[in-house]
Amino acid sequence: MNRNVILTCAVTGAGDTTGKSPNVPVTPKQIANDCIAAAKAGASVAHIHVRDPETGGISHSVDHFREVMARVREADVDIVMNITAGGGGDWIPDAADPTCGGPGTDIQTPAQRHEPVGELLPELCTLDCGSLNFGDMVYVNPADWLREHARLVQAAGVKPELECFDLGHVRFARQLQQEGLIDGDPLYQLCLGIPWGAEADPETMLVMRNKLPANAHWGAFGIGRHQMPMVAQAVLLGGHVRVGLEDNLYLKKGVLATNAQLVEKAVTLIENLGTRVMTPAETRAHLGLRDPRTGKIVEDIAGGDSFAYRKPRFVCE
Repeated sequence: MNRNVILTCAVTGAGDTTGKSPNVPVTPKQIANDCIAAAKAGASVAHIHVRDPETGGISHSVDHFREVMARVREADVDIVMNITAGGGGDWIPDAADPTCGGPGTDIQTPAQRHEPVGELLPELCTLDCGSLNFGDMVYVNPADWLREHARLVQAAGVKPELECFDLGHVRFARQLQQEGLIDGDPLYQLCLGIPWGAEADPETMLVMRNKLPANAHWGAFGIGRHQMPMVAQAVLLGGHVRVGLEDNLYLKKGVLATNAQLVEKAVTLIENLGTRVMTPAETRAHLGLRDPRTGKIVEDIAGGDSFAYRKPRFVCE
């Protein structure tokens, strides 16, 4: 059981969801507003993609990321910011010539994927740890690209969240750590339920968790109807959690959700299990993240030692 849970809200993603729910944020202002609403609802971390404001489709614009970051930082709430660095990996073979990418293909080099992270220096960024049959496309991330990308993230001083969509991704993430490309205690995110990666069920989560390094921090999420069951399962197995419209559009069957509503539902579930959600300040101290105000690694939280949140007065028994 995890008594102190980091709760991430993945507010928009890059998938074709904007036509399925009017609540999916598209513009930088809308995305920032949802990050702020998630913070007020109790989220520790906001995970962001950006979209083309005109089409709602994929965007890699540094300017869009910059606007989201600025709006959130200027708000009267605190939340840890986690920028995706996994964009530009979509490969869809052309029907006439499968040696070429067809419509919908979106490939970036590691340096291009890293550009928003390197310029804006969020506390966290994602690092997707392998290639995958991702629905009807292939997500492309060869081993040498991953090593190059890990070096760029390491040089920037940003902590990577090692996203693992299958058991082999956990294996390669451990290899990155062994090669000295991951600093400090690694942070893993087990991504469950995406066709055709690891399934969203307790057995799969347990197997993946048991393959993590002894010093790993870890969280997990499930997509669609698996979102809240995987929240409960991750907490019970000692992990952190993620919810949000990137992964699931519904509050319950037939009822479209907002990001804030999904966060509120997760907070209630976590607290009903007898645990609690970490504040953003506690999250920075726990993971050894940079304070966005000072640029320095957080070692203490205000008014006490860095592990003050573990004291019994915070725990519901």
